[in-house]
Amino acid sequence: MSPTSLSPTPPWSAGPSSARRIALALAAVLLMTLGLAACGGDDGSDGDGAAAAGQGAPVRIQHKYGTTEVPASPKRVVTVGWTDQDAVLALGVKPLGVVEFTGLGLSVDKYPWSAGRWGGTAPTVVGQREDLKMEKIAALRPDLILALYTGITKEQYDQLSKIAPTVAQSARYDDYAMPWKEATLVTGRALGKEAQAKELIAAVDQRFARAREQNPQLVGKTFAVADPFKPGQYAVFGPGDAKVEFMKGLGLTVPDAVAEAAGKEQAAVIGSERADLLDTDRLVFLTSVPDARKTVQADKVYTGLKVAKENRAVFVPYNPTGAAVSFNTVLSIPYAIDQMVPLLNNTR
Repeated sequence: MSPTSLSPTPPWSAGPSSARRIALALAAVLLMTLGLAACGGDDGSDGDGAAAAGQGAPVRIQHKYGTTEVPASPKRVVTVGWTDQDAVLALGVKPLGVVEFTGLGLSVDKYPWSAGRWGGTAPTVVGQREDLKMEKIAALRPDLILALYTGITKEQYDQLSKIAPTVAQSARYDDYAMPWKEATLVTGRALGKEAQAKELIAAVDQRFARAREQNPQLVGKTFAVADPFKPGQYAVFGPGDAKVEFMKGLGLTVPDAVAEAAGKEQAAVIGSERADLLDTDRLVFLTSVPDARKTVQADKVYTGLKVAKENRAVFVPYNPTGAAVSFNTVLSIPYAIDQMVPLLNNTR
């Protein structure tokens, strides 16, 4: 079992299979047959952002694959980034279609931090990870597609752009590394609600600040977040991962050794021989394996670590608290703070 089967994270290495390339090609033929208009292209502007001609005017947003002109106040929104739906929901719009996480045991409309915003109407699932079902997306007749927290390829972007204006991931960050603030702001621009997006960001910043103020014992402490995906093996997440960003928001710090081990990858996949990376002031095990604690505690190398001897590790199931930490969105962060801070304090 790989860490990606347990964790809502991108593959350690990814490349489209032959079957997937064929499926994309067939989708392209279908979309052209339907006569769907293409949109989005490149221009000479610098950086990610938007330029609006005035209130209610179309907005132009630059991204990894060019610049997309988004019509004013889109209503039929589809999100294909793994967590993109949260910012859309926070801004008062219910996506028609979403991609589904795997291995978490909950559908997108059932997460406790966002369930009430769906109004009992579940969205259409249009894929998992980058396995997008182009026909399903086209059938929803979107006027905007958001693909921010994702790793879609240029080929997939071109496919999506034949369906509706598509805003892809930022060129300024690695795939699956767009910070929640930037994702919220870009979503606000695309929906014509930038001012509201800034207010939401400020409110979450205040929640983090209040958590740090009320829990000074956590500020400055070192931490590691790991998925014990297999006996004697751990995925230790690096500084660019959303879960790690959440913990940093609480004032904790990533040890240099963890950052160096992860490098440019999302996580360092280690065996027990490198369990020293887990020996931090606070250790968070995120897992969807029911007997994870028993498995980890059977690792003699781990049990010899100071963090284990002093009971400074917490086991957090992905469903739902770990998912809230992993999402690290404008909607999930307040819920994650409320759930995680007591756990982190319940150690010696």
